Order: sequence, then C-alpha cells, then structure tokens
Amino acid sequence: MAMSTALWSFALVVGLLTLTPGLDTALILRTSALGRRRRAWGVVLGIQTGTLLWGAFTSLGVTALLTASHLAYTALRWVGAAYLVWMGVRMLRDTLQKRPASYTNDSGLLAGTDSTSGGWRQGTLTNLLNPKMGAFYVAVLTQFIPVGANHFTMGLLLTTVHILIGLIWSAVLIGFAQVLHGWLRRPQARRLLDRITGTVIAAFGIRLALGD
Repeated sequence: MAMSTALWSFALVVGLLTLTPGLDTALILRTSALGRRRRAWGVVLGIQTGTLLWGAFTSLGVTALLTASHLAYTALRWVGAAYLVWMGVRMLRDTLQKRPASYTNDSGLLAGTDSTSGGWRQGTLTNLLNPKMGAFYVAVLTQFIPVGANHFTMGLLLTTVHILIGLIWSAVLIGFAQVLHGWLRRPQARRLLDRITGTVIAAFGIRLALGD
C-alpha cells in the first residue's frame, strides 16, 4: 500500500467515525450551546490530546499490551465507565436539585469560569478512559501502515490525519451550537439539554461497563 493511499483510506475510515454521533459530540455540543466557547474548545483539544496519545501508544506497541491483558483492559473499562456514569448522573441530579431561578444566568448549569483548561481536562479524561479507543487503534491503525515504513512515524502521521478531521468537525459543531445559544437562555431548554446529555453520557458509561 502506497503512503498516499494509506492516508486517504485512513482519512475515510476515521472521517466516518468522527461524523457518527457519540460521546464526544454530546460533550462539545452541550458545552458550546451553553455559551462556554473557550471551555468547548478546551474539550475539543482534550479529546484530540487523548487521540494523539492513543496513536503514539499504538505506534509504540503499548496499547497492544493493554488489549492482550484482560485484567488491564477490564480495569480501565470499569474506571472509564464509572467516570462517565458519574458525569452523567451529576448532570441529571443538578437539573432536579437546582431551582429554576438558578438557570437564568450563565453559571447555572456549568459552574466556574469559561476556561479552556477545565474543558481540556474533561476532554482528555473522557478520551483516555475509553479503552475502546485503544482497541480501535490497535485494530485499525496498524492496518494502514505500509510495509517498510517507519512504524512510529507513520502511526503519528495517520493519527494527525484523525486529529485534523476531528478539529474541523468540532469547529462545525461549535458553530452550530452557538446558533442555539439564544434558545438555551430559557431555563426549560437548558434543563432539557442537560437531561439529554446526562442520559447519553450515563448510557455510554453503562454500555462500557457491560462490555457492549
């Protein structure tokens, strides 16, 4: 397989994966729609940091050890599942406990300042605690490395393609979410968004715990 063919083929695979709605999409849309633009970009950068690390680990052969070790994979799966369920339940709990008046200002649903660092930590943790990302890279990334190519260099190049596609799609999501910001000033709409997002995140955590 020629290098150009490998890059285009991999771009097609990860492009379809990126466009498929999932946990990352839910986090980016929710954060951005609430008017937290810097935090939303922090989430995006955190997710892509996780992608870069998974790609680097795979290129070095580290993630192969993870998938080969049932104990290590199971431990990471349970930690990731617990984190996602905790995040989702906390969102749902806040929509039930907070008084309607607390949704009338920008700090009601998303505590703290609109900081990139807070979003980056959330995005990085969400990505790195998902062992399916590691399993995906072990199964897919190595298939697109041409024979004779430097494994680490080519692996990082393919990962960069994935990151660029992710950044472009995230920019589209953030732009779309900003359109909804005016509608989300209404307390009922903001509670609905958090209930939907919290349910989606908790469901991903449960699916991860069950090994589906």
